Parts: sequence; structure tokens; C-alpha cells
Amino acid sequence: MNVRKLPAPMKRVVHLGSRSYGRLTSEHRMLPSFLICGGQRCGTTSLYRALAAHPAVLKAVLHKGVHYFDTSYHRGIDWYRAHFPARRSGERIAEKHGVPAQTFESSPYYMYHPQAVARIAHDLPYAKIVVLVRDPVERAYSQHHHEVARGFETERDFGAAVALEPARLHRQEERLAADPAYYSFAHQHHAYRARGEYARYLSVMAQHVGRERIHVVESERFFSDPEPVYDEVCAFLGLPPNLERPTFEQHNARPRQADMDPQLRNDLVTYYQPHDEALAGWLGHTPIWRRR
Repeated sequence: MNVRKLPAPMKRVVHLGSRSYGRLTSEHRMLPSFLICGGQRCGTTSLYRALAAHPAVLKAVLHKGVHYFDTSYHRGIDWYRAHFPARRSGERIAEKHGVPAQTFESSPYYMYHPQAVARIAHDLPYAKIVVLVRDPVERAYSQHHHEVARGFETERDFGAAVALEPARLHRQEERLAADPAYYSFAHQHHAYRARGEYARYLSVMAQHVGRERIHVVESERFFSDPEPVYDEVCAFLGLPPNLERPTFEQHNARPRQADMDPQLRNDLVTYYQPHDEALAGWLGHTPIWRRR
């Protein structure tokens, strides 16, 4: 049964039933050995699909993004385990391919939620993290278009939304960091400019899990020349080379929106310069978008 093709009400019933069964069998289920933690609108779905096609990998049972460590942590670890395959499925993969099976999920908001990485470090102490980064100006523009299309953004003008961002996000990170039960719609959906400050989030991530457990990928490289990037990610994750190449496709891409206001673009390019320079330390070179 292809759950993605079911009507929304039926999907909810299937998901509820699967999670209920999963919780009852949680002690027999796998936990992720790696996560795709962002960035948002940087090709995470495309990389997820490519890695899910690896013969030694089992993906999350219902959703690519479980959102446990950001918005659902109160549900508990048994709820989280319910989203993943049974250990027996992993054992069959290991018997067939001669390597340990791995499972994973992809929740881009993990990179940005103030408590998510500390929770990951506590509950998945050996998990590796893959992060995708993209030209932050284009990323912000794409996110705004995406949020408008989903009905999460009422301000249709990108420049106006960016201007509103400081007021919308005022003290939201502090409240999220201080109160585990607090949720901020604006922080999850309206942080257009802030999301592109990649090095800031990577630095926090490294403090909790260690830099050696983080692999950063430029989306532009992945989309222009996916095979070597895919091989690098597999090597980082300890996955054997996949001789049957997955189909590399761009998922969740929306039709190109109208060109951005040139002055706003110049302002954002200038704003991101120090952030991009800090990111170069992670990439080992100047970001691709700064070399154009």
C-alpha cells in the first residue's frame, strides 16, 4: 500500500494505527544511526530519497521527518522508536549484505530549534549528522515562497516578510531554549534570514555532538554532480559503495518565482558575507555561491 497516495483522512488513520502498533513493539525497533538535520529548502528530501535507496539502509516507516527532537519531544522515546523498522528487518538486511543495517530520518528544523541538538546528543549519542547548505539568499527566497504556498505565511511580499522577521522572532529563541514545552510558529516558519546563518548553527551542533560527527554538503554540488557527493556521504556514514546508483532527482522544488528585488538581493548578499566566510571553515573552501 502506497500511503502517500491515500486521501488525507485515511492517511491519518493509517499513521495512527502504525504508531500505536509501533509503540507496543518499540523495544524491538531500531533507532537512527544518522540524521539529516537541515538546512531547510536545501535539498534534504532529494538526499533522503537517494540514501533511502541504499541496500543497507532502512528509512523511517511513515515520514521522512519525524520531528521528535524539535516539536514532539514530549511524546517520549517509545513514540520515536515507533517510527522506525523492527530490528529483525535490520538483521535480515545485515545477513543479506554482510554489513550492519542503518535507519534514519530527515527533519530540517532540528538544525534550528534551540533544544534539538542537545536532545539528539543525549538520546542518539553515536548518531552522525548530515547538513546541507545552499546559497542563503536563494534559500531564504525559496522558503518564503514555500511557506506562502503552504498557507503558513500571509505576507506575500518577500521584502516585507524579511522586514517583519526581527519583530516576529523577538526573544523566540530564548523562550524555546528556556521552556521545553514552548512552541513558536514564527520561529519554525518565518525565520527567513536567520536560517542562512549556517556556521552559527553548526558551531552549536559541534559543541554537543562533536565536529567529527557532522558532514556538510553544498546543495549546489549535490544537484550539479550528485554521484561523488553521494559517495562522500556514504563514506562518512560508513555505508559500503552502492553499485546500483539511485535515481538522483530534485524533490519538493517549486516553480521559479519572480526575480527578487535587486536592492534586497544586494542587501542580503552583504548581510551573509561574514556568515559565509565562517562557513568556509566547515567546507574547506569558499562556498560555491561566493565564487560565482
